[in-house]
Amino acid sequence: MDMSGHQHSHGQVSARALRVSLAATFLYVLVTLVAGLRAHSLALLSESGHNVTDLLALLLSWVAIFLQARPRSATKTYGYHRAGVLAAFVNALTLVGVAFYIFYEAVTRLTRPVEVHAGIMIWVATAGLLMNGTISFFLFRAAHDVNIRSAFIHQLGDTLSTGAVIVGGLLIQLTGRHWIDPALSIGIACLILWSSLGIIRETLNILLEGTPRGMSVERIVLGLTGITGVLDVHDVHVWSIGSDSHALSCHVRIADMPLSESESILRRVTDMLAHEFHIHHTTIQFENAMCTIPHSCVVPIGLSAERVQREG
Repeated sequence: MDMSGHQHSHGQVSARALRVSLAATFLYVLVTLVAGLRAHSLALLSESGHNVTDLLALLLSWVAIFLQARPRSATKTYGYHRAGVLAAFVNALTLVGVAFYIFYEAVTRLTRPVEVHAGIMIWVATAGLLMNGTISFFLFRAAHDVNIRSAFIHQLGDTLSTGAVIVGGLLIQLTGRHWIDPALSIGIACLILWSSLGIIRETLNILLEGTPRGMSVERIVLGLTGITGVLDVHDVHVWSIGSDSHALSCHVRIADMPLSESESILRRVTDMLAHEFHIHHTTIQFENAMCTIPHSCVVPIGLSAERVQREG
């Protein structure tokens, strides 16, 4: 099944959303940096630092979109689908570093409190809430793969954290307790760390060619063995080429029959994998004898099981 047109359309939407997000995030980084310095607010400065990583993350995701669109070649037979996965992995690693830096600065401020200008915090965070909420909406519409989803999680985390900064600014105005600012920063850092670890787990699973998230090998085998003409399924491997492109290889045992008659079974197998599991890249090896050598069973079609046992 040719999905190039579908992927190209996704790529155009994603690239447009990322361009808008890049411009808005750059402006917000400047605003939060200046405001954080004037207000002596660690929460705002941590927001600025977090948004710098968001800016780099969005830029990396934008570059990955163009790499993914490049055609496959003799040396890159799968194309560049994993460019976006690598971008998401790097983005998540940078977020972990930012989270631990915020932890360090917050603990330092808890021991040596600094007076914070709550009014500036509130106004800047309100602007950030509107901006990050808008960017999150655009990215959510384009978040069909892990690359864009990692950028979306960055922005969603920003939206929630700027909302928390507003609440913190109001509490500081009401109570005069300036330790609220670093305490708030610790909460933001925990949110950043939690979201980034989820992306790291997902991207590592793809890079290590693990079974795609939400997919069960047992269910696939059960579905295949329910197809008329399929006697047994074994040596099943399922992995992701990219975050939204999956592949499968397996051995399928069928009755002894001419190759022309087995074509209908192959068609039913590939149709079921495509429609029920969204697996479009498949390598199916037919056999008509039980495989006795793990991972390397190659039995010529037409050779009976009795003869295999006799000659083995």
